[in-house]
Amino acid sequence: MPDVLVADDESSMRELIRTTIESDRCAVLEAGDGNQAWALIKLHRPPLVVLDVQMPGRSGLEILKSIRSDPTLVATHVIMLSSKALASDVAAGLAAGADFYLTKPFSPLELLNRVERTLGRLPT
Repeated sequence: MPDVLVADDESSMRELIRTTIESDRCAVLEAGDGNQAWALIKLHRPPLVVLDVQMPGRSGLEILKSIRSDPTLVATHVIMLSSKALASDVAAGLAAGADFYLTKPFSPLELLNRVERTLGRLPT
């Protein structure tokens, strides 16, 4: 069972995220678009999903709203990643229920820290 689903339409971004967070304690599953991400979320129910806001198919915000409205996914944590860095963009992501919202370019160390905290492997 994967610990984290990474959904981003840029393969280089998925690779960066995977190499940053994957370890013997953290398995990563990848999706290249929003429709694939939603199917994998429903199938695998990972405890954490890292979503790009802008993807083909369903957007990251649409997926986030679907996660938050599905009672079977209530325990799923979500980290949003986006190049949309306006305060209103960040506020919209957090208001939709994201646990964290990181803007691109982001610090891989900050992402790893957020993932570890979200999965309960680091103190808050």
